[in-house]
Amino acid sequence: MKYDFDRVIERTKTNSLKHDFKEERGKNQDVLPLWVADMDFQTAPVILDRLENAVRHGIFGYSETKDDYFKAIESWFQYGFGWTLNKDWLVKTPGVVFAIATAIRAYTREGESVLIQQPVYYPFREVIEDNNRKLVNSPLKLDNGYYQIDFEDFENKILEHDVKLFILCSPHNPVGRVWKKWELEKIGEICLKHHVIIVSDEIHSDFVYPEYKHIVFASLSQELSEITITCTSPSKTFNLAGLQVSNIFISNQVLRDKFQRAVAGSGYDQINLMGLIACQSAYEDGKEWLQQLKEYLKDNLTLVREFLKENLPNIKLIEPEGTYLVWLDFRSLNLLEEERQNLIENEAKLWLDSGIMFGEEGRGFERINIACPRTVLKQALEQLKVTFIQ
Repeated sequence: MKYDFDRVIERTKTNSLKHDFKEERGKNQDVLPLWVADMDFQTAPVILDRLENAVRHGIFGYSETKDDYFKAIESWFQYGFGWTLNKDWLVKTPGVVFAIATAIRAYTREGESVLIQQPVYYPFREVIEDNNRKLVNSPLKLDNGYYQIDFEDFENKILEHDVKLFILCSPHNPVGRVWKKWELEKIGEICLKHHVIIVSDEIHSDFVYPEYKHIVFASLSQELSEITITCTSPSKTFNLAGLQVSNIFISNQVLRDKFQRAVAGSGYDQINLMGLIACQSAYEDGKEWLQQLKEYLKDNLTLVREFLKENLPNIKLIEPEGTYLVWLDFRSLNLLEEERQNLIENEAKLWLDSGIMFGEEGRGFERINIACPRTVLKQALEQLKVTFIQ
Protein backbone atom coordinates (compact mmCIF):
# COMPACT_ATOMS: atom_id res chain seq x y z
CA MET A 1 0.00 0.00 0.00
CA LYS A 2 1.46 3.33 -1.09
CA TYR A 3 -0.04 5.37 1.78
CA ASP A 4 0.66 4.61 5.43
CA PHE A 5 -2.62 4.51 7.31
CA ASP A 6 -1.04 2.48 10.12
CA ARG A 7 0.96 5.48 11.28
CA VAL A 8 -0.25 6.82 14.63
CA ILE A 9 -0.13 10.62 14.54
CA GLU A 10 -0.10 12.58 17.80
CA ARG A 11 -3.10 14.91 17.72
CA THR A 12 -3.04 16.30 21.23
CA LYS A 13 -2.05 19.94 21.67
CA THR A 14 -3.37 20.76 18.20
CA ASN A 15 -6.75 22.11 19.39
CA SER A 16 -8.36 18.95 18.06
CA LEU A 17 -11.97 18.74 19.19
CA LYS A 18 -11.65 14.96 19.19
CA HIS A 19 -8.49 14.76 21.29
CA ASP A 20 -7.95 18.01 23.21
CA PHE A 21 -11.33 18.77 24.75
CA LYS A 22 -11.89 15.83 27.10
CA GLU A 23 -12.13 17.95 30.24
CA GLU A 24 -14.40 20.52 28.58
CA ARG A 25 -16.71 17.71 27.45
CA GLY A 26 -16.80 16.09 30.89
CA LYS A 27 -14.55 13.14 30.02
CA ASN A 28 -11.56 11.69 31.84
CA GLN A 29 -8.14 12.50 30.44
CA ASP A 30 -7.29 8.82 29.91
CA VAL A 31 -10.17 7.95 27.56
CA LEU A 32 -9.36 6.85 24.02
CA PRO A 33 -11.41 9.06 21.64
CA LEU A 34 -13.30 7.35 18.83
CA TRP A 35 -16.29 9.64 18.68
CA VAL A 36 -16.63 12.72 16.42
CA ALA A 37 -16.53 12.01 12.67
CA ASP A 38 -13.08 13.09 11.65
CA MET A 39 -10.27 10.68 10.79
CA ASP A 40 -6.95 10.14 12.53
CA PHE A 41 -5.16 10.02 9.17
CA GLN A 42 -3.31 12.80 7.40
CA THR A 43 -5.06 13.94 4.26
CA ALA A 44 -3.73 13.03 0.82
CA PRO A 45 -0.15 14.22 0.18
CA VAL A 46 -1.19 15.98 -3.03
CA ILE A 47 -3.52 18.17 -0.98
CA LEU A 48 -0.79 18.93 1.55
CA ASP A 49 1.57 19.93 -1.27
CA ARG A 50 -0.86 22.48 -2.67
CA LEU A 51 -1.68 23.86 0.77
CA GLU A 52 2.03 24.20 1.55
CA ASN A 53 2.53 26.13 -1.70
CA ALA A 54 -0.24 28.51 -0.67
CA VAL A 55 1.32 28.98 2.78
CA ARG A 56 4.70 29.75 1.24
CA HIS A 57 3.05 32.33 -1.00
CA GLY A 58 1.97 33.95 2.23
CA ILE A 59 -1.00 36.08 1.16
CA PHE A 60 -4.44 35.03 2.35
CA GLY A 61 -6.72 37.67 0.92
CA TYR A 62 -10.30 37.39 -0.29
CA SER A 63 -10.51 34.54 -2.77
CA GLU A 64 -12.95 33.04 -5.26
CA THR A 65 -12.98 30.14 -7.70
CA LYS A 66 -12.43 29.94 -11.44
CA ASP A 67 -13.84 27.40 -13.90
CA ASP A 68 -11.24 24.77 -12.97
CA TYR A 69 -12.75 24.47 -9.48
CA PHE A 70 -16.16 23.55 -10.87
CA LYS A 71 -14.60 21.24 -13.47
CA ALA A 72 -12.88 19.29 -10.68
CA ILE A 73 -16.19 18.83 -8.85
CA GLU A 74 -18.05 18.04 -12.07
CA SER A 75 -15.54 15.35 -12.99
CA TRP A 76 -15.66 13.81 -9.49
CA PHE A 77 -19.43 13.38 -9.45
CA GLN A 78 -19.64 12.26 -13.07
CA TYR A 79 -16.95 9.62 -12.55
CA GLY A 80 -18.13 8.44 -9.13
CA PHE A 81 -21.91 8.64 -9.45
CA GLY A 82 -22.81 9.32 -13.08
CA TRP A 83 -24.31 12.65 -12.05
CA THR A 84 -24.05 15.46 -14.60
CA LEU A 85 -23.78 18.89 -12.98
CA ASN A 86 -24.46 22.40 -14.18
CA LYS A 87 -22.20 25.20 -12.98
CA ASP A 88 -25.20 27.45 -12.32
CA TRP A 89 -26.45 25.04 -9.65
CA LEU A 90 -23.43 25.51 -7.36
CA VAL A 91 -23.58 27.50 -4.14
CA LYS A 92 -20.51 27.27 -1.90
CA THR A 93 -20.96 27.30 1.89
CA PRO A 94 -18.61 26.74 4.84
CA GLY A 95 -20.30 23.49 5.83
CA VAL A 96 -23.19 21.12 5.26
CA VAL A 97 -24.85 21.91 8.60
CA PHE A 98 -24.63 25.61 7.72
CA ALA A 99 -26.34 24.77 4.42
CA ILE A 100 -29.09 22.76 6.13
CA ALA A 101 -29.78 25.61 8.57
CA THR A 102 -29.82 28.02 5.63
CA ALA A 103 -32.32 25.84 3.77
CA ILE A 104 -34.57 25.73 6.85
CA ARG A 105 -34.61 29.53 6.97
CA ALA A 106 -35.03 29.86 3.21
CA TYR A 107 -37.93 27.45 2.73
CA THR A 108 -39.88 27.44 5.99
CA ARG A 109 -41.28 29.92 8.47
CA GLU A 110 -41.06 29.80 12.23
CA GLY A 111 -43.42 27.18 13.60
CA GLU A 112 -43.57 25.18 10.36
CA SER A 113 -42.65 21.50 10.32
CA VAL A 114 -39.41 19.86 9.22
CA LEU A 115 -39.16 16.07 9.09
CA ILE A 116 -36.20 13.83 9.94
CA GLN A 117 -35.69 10.08 10.42
CA GLN A 118 -34.19 9.21 13.78
CA PRO A 119 -31.83 7.87 14.88
CA VAL A 120 -30.01 10.42 12.76
CA TYR A 121 -27.14 12.90 12.87
CA TYR A 122 -28.09 15.08 15.84
CA PRO A 123 -27.34 18.54 14.31
CA PHE A 124 -30.43 17.95 12.13
CA ARG A 125 -32.55 18.19 15.25
CA GLU A 126 -30.54 21.07 16.66
CA VAL A 127 -30.79 23.36 13.63
CA ILE A 128 -34.53 22.71 13.35
CA GLU A 129 -35.14 23.61 16.97
CA ASP A 130 -32.63 26.47 17.06
CA ASN A 131 -34.48 28.09 14.14
CA ASN A 132 -37.84 27.74 15.93
CA ARG A 133 -39.25 25.18 13.53
CA LYS A 134 -41.33 22.18 14.56
CA LEU A 135 -39.40 18.91 14.66
CA VAL A 136 -41.29 15.96 13.16
CA ASN A 137 -39.76 12.48 13.41
CA SER A 138 -40.58 9.46 11.27
CA PRO A 139 -38.35 6.84 12.92
CA LEU A 140 -36.49 4.22 10.96
CA LYS A 141 -37.61 0.66 11.66
CA LEU A 142 -35.03 -1.85 12.93
CA ASP A 143 -35.88 -5.40 11.88
CA ASN A 144 -33.43 -8.19 12.64
CA GLY A 145 -30.43 -5.86 12.54
CA TYR A 146 -31.54 -4.00 9.40
CA TYR A 147 -32.92 -0.47 9.26
CA GLN A 148 -35.76 0.39 6.90
CA ILE A 149 -38.01 3.36 6.17
CA ASP A 150 -41.58 3.15 7.40
CA PHE A 151 -43.14 4.73 4.32
CA GLU A 152 -46.67 4.66 5.71
CA ASP A 153 -45.56 6.56 8.80
CA PHE A 154 -43.41 8.87 6.65
CA GLU A 155 -46.38 9.96 4.55
CA ASN A 156 -48.75 10.12 7.52
CA LYS A 157 -46.37 12.43 9.39
CA ILE A 158 -46.13 14.72 6.37
CA LEU A 159 -49.90 14.95 6.18
CA GLU A 160 -50.53 15.22 9.92
CA HIS A 161 -48.00 18.02 10.47
CA ASP A 162 -48.15 19.76 7.08
CA VAL A 163 -44.42 19.16 6.63
CA LYS A 164 -42.67 21.67 4.37
CA LEU A 165 -39.12 20.29 4.37
CA PHE A 166 -37.53 16.85 4.73
CA ILE A 167 -33.85 16.31 5.59
CA LEU A 168 -32.56 13.09 4.05
CA CYS A 169 -29.34 11.53 5.35
CA SER A 170 -27.80 9.55 2.48
CA PRO A 171 -25.75 7.48 3.25
CA HIS A 172 -27.31 7.40 6.68
CA ASN A 173 -25.38 8.46 9.77
CA PRO A 174 -25.29 6.67 12.22
CA VAL A 175 -27.00 3.45 11.04
CA GLY A 176 -24.90 3.10 7.88
CA ARG A 177 -27.66 2.43 5.36
CA VAL A 178 -26.99 3.16 1.69
CA TRP A 179 -30.48 3.68 0.34
CA LYS A 180 -31.59 1.57 -2.60
CA LYS A 181 -32.95 3.19 -5.74
CA TRP A 182 -36.51 2.08 -5.04
CA GLU A 183 -36.34 3.53 -1.52
CA LEU A 184 -35.19 6.90 -2.81
CA GLU A 185 -37.83 6.85 -5.54
CA LYS A 186 -40.53 6.13 -2.95
CA ILE A 187 -39.34 9.05 -0.83
CA GLY A 188 -39.43 11.23 -3.92
CA GLU A 189 -42.89 10.09 -4.93
CA ILE A 190 -44.31 11.00 -1.51
CA CYS A 191 -42.52 14.36 -1.34
CA LEU A 192 -43.61 15.33 -4.85
CA LYS A 193 -47.18 14.38 -4.04
CA HIS A 194 -47.26 16.59 -0.95
CA HIS A 195 -45.02 19.45 -2.17
CA VAL A 196 -42.21 18.77 0.31
CA ILE A 197 -38.75 20.18 -0.42
CA ILE A 198 -35.88 17.75 0.18
CA VAL A 199 -32.49 18.63 1.64
CA SER A 200 -30.26 15.66 0.85
CA ASP A 201 -27.14 15.44 3.03
CA GLU A 202 -24.75 13.30 0.95
CA ILE A 203 -21.53 14.15 2.76
CA HIS A 204 -20.64 10.46 3.28
CA SER A 205 -21.33 9.44 -0.33
CA ASP A 206 -17.71 8.53 -1.09
CA PHE A 207 -17.64 5.91 1.69
CA VAL A 208 -19.75 3.04 0.40
CA TYR A 209 -18.66 -0.59 0.78
CA PRO A 210 -18.02 -2.52 -2.45
CA GLU A 211 -21.31 -4.40 -2.75
CA TYR A 212 -23.38 -1.21 -2.43
CA LYS A 213 -23.89 1.86 -4.60
CA HIS A 214 -24.65 5.42 -3.61
CA ILE A 215 -27.26 7.12 -5.79
CA VAL A 216 -27.37 10.90 -5.81
CA PHE A 217 -30.99 11.65 -4.98
CA ALA A 218 -31.28 14.56 -7.41
CA SER A 219 -30.01 12.37 -10.25
CA LEU A 220 -33.10 10.15 -10.16
CA SER A 221 -35.23 12.46 -12.29
CA GLN A 222 -35.65 16.03 -13.44
CA GLU A 223 -38.75 16.31 -11.23
CA LEU A 224 -36.87 15.27 -8.12
CA SER A 225 -33.90 17.47 -8.96
CA GLU A 226 -36.25 20.46 -9.00
CA ILE A 227 -37.29 19.92 -5.35
CA THR A 228 -33.87 18.94 -3.99
CA ILE A 229 -31.00 20.76 -2.33
CA THR A 230 -27.98 18.43 -2.56
CA CYS A 231 -25.33 18.96 0.12
CA THR A 232 -21.82 17.71 -0.60
CA SER A 233 -18.34 18.29 0.77
CA PRO A 234 -14.86 16.79 0.59
CA SER A 235 -14.54 17.18 4.36
CA LYS A 236 -15.37 13.60 5.42
CA THR A 237 -13.76 12.00 2.39
CA PHE A 238 -10.39 13.74 2.72
CA ASN A 239 -10.44 14.75 6.41
CA LEU A 240 -10.78 18.47 5.68
CA ALA A 241 -13.53 19.49 8.11
CA GLY A 242 -11.46 22.26 9.70
CA LEU A 243 -11.01 23.96 6.32
CA GLN A 244 -14.77 24.53 6.03
CA VAL A 245 -15.82 24.10 2.43
CA SER A 246 -19.03 22.56 1.06
CA ASN A 247 -20.60 22.49 -2.37
CA ILE A 248 -24.37 22.74 -2.49
CA PHE A 249 -26.28 22.02 -5.72
CA ILE A 250 -29.73 23.45 -6.44
CA SER A 251 -31.05 23.08 -10.00
CA ASN A 252 -34.32 24.94 -9.36
CA GLN A 253 -33.54 28.62 -9.85
CA VAL A 254 -36.35 29.82 -7.58
CA LEU A 255 -35.09 27.59 -4.74
CA ARG A 256 -31.50 28.57 -5.49
CA ASP A 257 -32.30 32.29 -5.34
CA LYS A 258 -34.06 31.86 -1.98
CA PHE A 259 -31.11 29.88 -0.66
CA GLN A 260 -28.58 32.46 -1.84
CA ARG A 261 -30.58 35.25 -0.20
CA ALA A 262 -30.58 33.32 3.06
CA VAL A 263 -26.80 32.83 2.82
CA ALA A 264 -26.36 36.56 2.16
CA GLY A 265 -28.61 37.33 5.11
CA SER A 266 -26.22 35.46 7.38
CA GLY A 267 -23.43 37.87 6.39
CA TYR A 268 -21.37 35.11 4.80
CA ASP A 269 -19.51 35.64 1.52
CA GLN A 270 -16.32 33.99 0.21
CA ILE A 271 -15.14 30.54 1.31
CA ASN A 272 -11.70 30.49 2.91
CA LEU A 273 -8.82 30.13 0.47
CA MET A 274 -7.32 26.97 1.99
CA GLY A 275 -10.63 25.13 1.80
CA LEU A 276 -11.00 25.97 -1.87
CA ILE A 277 -7.47 24.82 -2.66
CA ALA A 278 -7.93 21.58 -0.71
CA CYS A 279 -11.27 20.79 -2.34
CA GLN A 280 -10.05 21.29 -5.88
CA SER A 281 -6.88 19.33 -5.23
CA ALA A 282 -8.82 16.45 -3.66
CA TYR A 283 -11.22 16.13 -6.56
CA GLU A 284 -8.51 16.48 -9.19
CA ASP A 285 -5.87 14.15 -7.79
CA GLY A 286 -7.21 12.34 -4.71
CA LYS A 287 -8.72 9.17 -6.23
CA GLU A 288 -5.77 6.84 -5.60
CA TRP A 289 -5.41 7.93 -1.97
CA LEU A 290 -9.14 7.52 -1.37
CA GLN A 291 -9.24 4.06 -2.92
CA GLN A 292 -6.46 2.86 -0.63
CA LEU A 293 -8.13 4.48 2.36
CA LYS A 294 -11.37 2.66 1.59
CA GLU A 295 -9.52 -0.65 1.43
CA TYR A 296 -8.00 0.09 4.83
CA LEU A 297 -11.37 1.00 6.32
CA LYS A 298 -12.91 -2.18 4.91
CA ASP A 299 -10.26 -4.18 6.74
CA ASN A 300 -10.93 -2.19 9.92
CA LEU A 301 -14.60 -3.08 9.63
CA THR A 302 -13.69 -6.75 9.18
CA LEU A 303 -11.64 -6.52 12.36
CA VAL A 304 -14.59 -5.12 14.31
CA ARG A 305 -17.00 -7.71 12.89
CA GLU A 306 -14.76 -10.69 13.69
CA PHE A 307 -13.66 -9.38 17.09
CA LEU A 308 -17.21 -8.89 18.30
CA LYS A 309 -18.33 -12.25 16.98
CA GLU A 310 -15.47 -14.04 18.72
CA ASN A 311 -15.18 -12.07 21.94
CA LEU A 312 -18.30 -9.96 22.54
CA PRO A 313 -21.27 -11.72 20.87
CA ASN A 314 -23.73 -9.79 23.05
CA ILE A 315 -22.65 -6.53 21.38
CA LYS A 316 -24.22 -6.63 17.93
CA LEU A 317 -22.76 -4.93 14.89
CA ILE A 318 -25.37 -3.20 12.75
CA GLU A 319 -23.75 -4.06 9.45
CA PRO A 320 -22.86 -0.78 7.72
CA GLU A 321 -23.31 -0.36 3.99
CA GLY A 322 -21.48 2.96 4.02
CA THR A 323 -19.59 5.53 6.17
CA TYR A 324 -16.69 4.91 8.58
CA LEU A 325 -19.04 5.20 11.55
CA VAL A 326 -20.16 1.93 13.09
CA TRP A 327 -23.42 1.49 15.02
CA LEU A 328 -23.18 -1.00 17.89
CA ASP A 329 -26.19 -2.51 19.67
CA PHE A 330 -25.60 -3.02 23.42
CA ARG A 331 -29.25 -3.64 24.28
CA SER A 332 -28.94 -7.35 25.03
CA LEU A 333 -26.70 -6.47 27.99
CA ASN A 334 -29.79 -4.99 29.70
CA LEU A 335 -27.96 -1.99 31.09
CA LEU A 336 -29.40 1.38 31.92
CA GLU A 337 -27.99 4.28 29.89
CA GLU A 338 -26.04 5.53 32.91
CA GLU A 339 -24.64 2.06 33.63
CA ARG A 340 -23.44 1.51 30.09
CA GLN A 341 -21.93 4.98 29.85
CA ASN A 342 -20.10 4.49 33.15
CA LEU A 343 -18.67 1.18 31.97
CA ILE A 344 -17.56 2.54 28.60
CA GLU A 345 -16.01 5.74 29.91
CA ASN A 346 -14.69 4.73 33.34
CA GLU A 347 -13.92 1.04 32.89
CA ALA A 348 -13.24 0.56 29.17
CA LYS A 349 -11.73 4.08 29.02
CA LEU A 350 -13.33 4.88 25.68
CA TRP A 351 -15.02 8.00 24.36
CA LEU A 352 -17.75 6.95 21.95
CA ASP A 353 -20.95 8.68 20.88
CA SER A 354 -23.90 7.51 22.96
CA GLY A 355 -26.78 6.47 20.73
CA ILE A 356 -29.28 8.58 22.64
CA MET A 357 -27.67 11.67 21.05
CA PHE A 358 -29.24 10.62 17.76
CA GLY A 359 -32.77 10.43 19.17
CA GLU A 360 -34.70 8.21 21.55
CA GLU A 361 -34.45 5.44 18.96
CA GLY A 362 -30.70 5.32 19.65
CA ARG A 363 -31.15 4.28 23.27
CA GLY A 364 -28.95 1.28 23.97
CA PHE A 365 -26.59 1.91 21.05
CA GLU A 366 -23.13 3.44 20.65
CA ARG A 367 -21.45 4.94 17.58
CA ILE A 368 -17.76 4.23 17.10
CA ASN A 369 -15.48 5.87 14.53
CA ILE A 370 -13.23 3.26 12.88
CA ALA A 371 -11.23 5.77 10.79
CA CYS A 372 -8.06 5.33 12.83
CA PRO A 373 -4.88 3.26 12.68
CA ARG A 374 -5.58 -0.44 13.22
CA THR A 375 -3.48 -0.59 16.38
CA VAL A 376 -5.71 2.07 17.93
CA LEU A 377 -8.85 0.24 16.90
CA LYS A 378 -7.51 -3.05 18.30
CA GLN A 379 -6.71 -1.30 21.57
CA ALA A 380 -10.24 0.06 21.78
CA LEU A 381 -11.76 -3.36 21.11
CA GLU A 382 -9.54 -4.99 23.73
CA GLN A 383 -10.61 -2.39 26.27
CA LEU A 384 -14.24 -3.16 25.45
CA LYS A 385 -13.54 -6.87 25.83
CA VAL A 386 -12.01 -6.53 29.29
CA THR A 387 -15.02 -4.53 30.45
CA PHE A 388 -17.94 -6.38 28.84
CA ILE A 389 -16.81 -10.00 28.44
CA GLN A 390 -19.19 -12.40 30.15
